[in-house]
Amino acid sequence: MNKVYDGFPEDFLWGGAIAANQAEGAWDVGGKGPSLGDVEILPEEYSRQTVVGFYHTKEDIEKALADKEGYYSRRHGIDFYHTFDDDLELMKGMGFKCFRTSINWARIFPKGIEEEPNEAGLAFYDRLIDSMLEKGIEPVMTISHYDMPIYLATEYDGWHSREVIDFFLKYCRVLLERYKDKVKYWIVINQINMAKDWSEYCSLGLLKDSFAEDRESAVYQALHHQMVASAEVKKMAREINDKMQIGMMNGEDYVYPASCKPEDVFAAFERNRMYNYFCSDVLVKGTYPGYALRYFKDNNITIEITQEDEKVLKENTVDFLSFSYYFTQTVSAENPEKAVPNPYIEKSIWGWATDPLGLRYCLNQYWDRYGLPIFIAENGLGSLDTVEEDGSIHDSYRIAYLSAHIKAMKEAIKDGVNVFGYASWGPIDIVSCSQGEMSKRYGYIYVDLDDRGNGSGKRLKKDSYYWYQKVIESNGEVI
Repeated sequence: MNKVYDGFPEDFLWGGAIAANQAEGAWDVGGKGPSLGDVEILPEEYSRQTVVGFYHTKEDIEKALADKEGYYSRRHGIDFYHTFDDDLELMKGMGFKCFRTSINWARIFPKGIEEEPNEAGLAFYDRLIDSMLEKGIEPVMTISHYDMPIYLATEYDGWHSREVIDFFLKYCRVLLERYKDKVKYWIVINQINMAKDWSEYCSLGLLKDSFAEDRESAVYQALHHQMVASAEVKKMAREINDKMQIGMMNGEDYVYPASCKPEDVFAAFERNRMYNYFCSDVLVKGTYPGYALRYFKDNNITIEITQEDEKVLKENTVDFLSFSYYFTQTVSAENPEKAVPNPYIEKSIWGWATDPLGLRYCLNQYWDRYGLPIFIAENGLGSLDTVEEDGSIHDSYRIAYLSAHIKAMKEAIKDGVNVFGYASWGPIDIVSCSQGEMSKRYGYIYVDLDDRGNGSGKRLKKDSYYWYQKVIESNGEVI
């Protein structure tokens, strides 16, 4: 009989998560090539309710790379490339058991097509991973997190090209062989299911003016190549060190029905399958589900899927499931493609609804569907923080958000769900993914930089730092 816990397991992995492209900076240091995020300019004016950038033509990219005047926030990040050891020491001070970050693909293969990796880039990740291990922090490494080398997007149409699978696998082999005895947990592709809209560029590497005649087929072809590559990585990992755990990651985009009308309920059901469960169904179960095949047929979507693709997907399913969770929305049968805010849930100033019960619901749904161990790869609240005259930062709103979600996670564990780790987003302030700004802060650690990179870069502990320290010390008993 499976053990049902009354609380968090003793070996639970408490920690936090960031992404290389939002934190490291040093975009042209040590032989690194430009990656997709390096051309994201922070406009002089922008809306907190709107995703900034992520729609580029080849001409746009060339202009951005030549631009010496605009502020490209991801090129600077928080200078984690140089400060990582001190920042990890602060995380150790909270008691971190794990730290999820990513490896920037363009730091290892600057164009993506080189025969040999960039040794200076690998040396940086040697130091980073060794620093984690020395501090007793388990590395959880993401292999691709919105940092494809730009050259692969402009010259190969990104993941739409089957050649990119081979380029990616060469990159993965370098990582898995180099860190086979140091990194146990690998997430292959960040939020793989979020392949539409802005992720068409930052995840799939599809340019704005490409495949205009049949964009949706191009998106799903590129996504198929990502899933095949993920299965190939699992196969490769088994050969190199079968103790390595290979996981897939969704970006949770769960919707409730807008009403109890059967049509609304079914619209939400259908949307959740294609937006939330499609990629995990393929990567966990090893086959394309019938509902997806029908969706492709009904919408005239054409994808090339070879027998070898089907074989590698079937034989190399993932070891664990991970997902990011921030909010939920609703959908109606009248407009099933447009998710809208839930009127019963309060929203942040960025329009993200706070729904901790939704986290418990999603955890149970994933567990019931797959029965795989689950790692929460991201969860957090972006908000404005104020530094008081004495240097203190009173972020009770962040504590309230995280506390409610950790309590919900604890209840899911009591329900019998196997959750083995929690990485809140993010332990330290970094550049926002959707807005490219610093003022949307998530961290327990404040970084003294404004949206334009002005400031001392000094790190300050927020009230939430001491709160999370107690959460970890008590293994989730003091929440």
